[in-house]
Amino acid sequence: QVQFVESGGGLVQPGGSLRLSCATSGSIFSIYNVGWYRQPPGKQRELVATITTSGHTNYADSVKGRFTISRDNAKNTVYLQMNSLKAEDTAVYYCYFPSWGGARNAWGQGTQVTVSS
Repeated sequence: QVQFVESGGGLVQPGGSLRLSCATSGSIFSIYNVGWYRQPPGKQRELVATITTSGHTNYADSVKGRFTISRDNAKNTVYLQMNSLKAEDTAVYYCYFPSWGGARNAWGQGTQVTVSS
């Protein structure tokens, strides 16, 4: 049973934009904090942004001012708007729930973002 469906990744030129989506099912989305992580090629997974149930957001220094995390509780979906993309943003991006439906550390399947000219 797939509970997180990520979309929106792809190939984009430096300076371009993408919007990632993570659509959820199987539990009450609005009661969970959620984040986006990424794993660049050959590197460890790292935190990109988080958003709480009340809408408080937090960002990695490397993406502040360029990325925006948001959530639509009516659509059970979390988004990551990525602007002014750089080559170093190339990574597989994952949505992450510290807890989900009684489980801990729930991850999406990942979506590839490649920034290249």
